[in-house]
Amino acid sequence: MRILGIESSSLVASVAVVTDGVLTAEYTVNYKKTHSQTLLPMLDEMGKLLELDLDTVDGIAVSAGPGSFTGLRIGSATAKGLGLALKKPLIHIPTVDALAYNLWGTSVLVCPIMDARRNQVYTGLYYVEEQLQVVKGQCAMDMHQLIEELNDRGERVIFLGDGVPVYQKLIEAQMSGRYAFAPAQSSRQRAASVASLGMIYLAEGKAETAADHKPEYLRKPQAEREREGITL
Repeated sequence: MRILGIESSSLVASVAVVTDGVLTAEYTVNYKKTHSQTLLPMLDEMGKLLELDLDTVDGIAVSAGPGSFTGLRIGSATAKGLGLALKKPLIHIPTVDALAYNLWGTSVLVCPIMDARRNQVYTGLYYVEEQLQVVKGQCAMDMHQLIEELNDRGERVIFLGDGVPVYQKLIEAQMSGRYAFAPAQSSRQRAASVASLGMIYLAEGKAETAADHKPEYLRKPQAEREREGITL
């Protein structure tokens, strides 16, 4: 089985191919360029290096949100276009789930945090020692409330995600239990994790048509929230 993974939910742009449980290629860039400039050239370059015929993929796994509205739209459009052209199914991968999957094998509670601004984060709680176990499904919440919930749980925690540098001082000041921050190689979104989960989900029959795929924003765009007087 061969899965193409696409990740564009944040500043990170990443594409990967996982074939029969082996990561055969991954191209990841964490730099200030729009995903419309990076994703297709990255896919093209990776395909050339692998001498890959995209028609040989069994499915396209896409990080479906939450995250940057623009990034998610670009990733979704790319995946939908490929899915329609190649007649391949899409696998909807929750962004925060895939981020947690970076730390597969750890025995402690995993807490991804993506900066959603105004003291808000996209987050969730997971165990990933042997398989992905969702303790708290991905959601948007106040960072102070998240820390309070983690303190109440009293478990060791590993934080990762682009929310770490934003809220690290707050975590250090308010966390009462043991915690750590994931190292650089596993602290941001990776298409390898998206594709790996995609392989599992496709084998379980969790796929959708390209026409049916939609990003999962969790929140309305900022302009809409401001018009409606919504703070979250």
